[in-house]
Amino acid sequence: MEKESNLQVTFSKRRSGLFKKASELSILCGVEIAIVVFSPAKKAFSFEKIFHQVQTPLLMEVHRNAQIHELNRQLTYVDSQLDIKKNKSDELSKIRKEGQDNHWWEAPTESLGLEELEQLKVQLGVLGSTIGEKKERSVAEAANAMAVVPISSSTGIDSGYGLSITPHGLVLGYGHFGN
Repeated sequence: MEKESNLQVTFSKRRSGLFKKASELSILCGVEIAIVVFSPAKKAFSFEKIFHQVQTPLLMEVHRNAQIHELNRQLTYVDSQLDIKKNKSDELSKIRKEGQDNHWWEAPTESLGLEELEQLKVQLGVLGSTIGEKKERSVAEAANAMAVVPISSSTGIDSGYGLSITPHGLVLGYGHFGN
């Protein structure tokens, strides 16, 4: 049952019915009966129709065994959860280590020696040069793609005005008259 209140009500009703049947059985058959039930909150309830000297030690033994069983179950669960967490931690450490081996730029510089720091410096210089060259090529390609667009009159003669498109916007300039 999902609702704890419903579970408690059902337990109480069944406990009462069970104890009533045990009492009837004890009276009708003349037998000694002991019943121990545990609530959803792990609280022990007992019904006894037995000799007084047997009643208390028996109840205590049953209750103690139930507590030991529950504690062992909890310990097993916590131990398994700990193993799962340790395995995940080991996997993450392995993945992190593999990532550092494959991606030198992710390694913490504090853990690098002098030779490794020199290699890192060289690699960063190469990377910087490559990025600079790529930037210059991109700017040059953008400038070449933007041609000068002449403004023509209705007579077809170049008016001398030229419209240039640059990465910084449009530029209106003067050209030569004539053909």
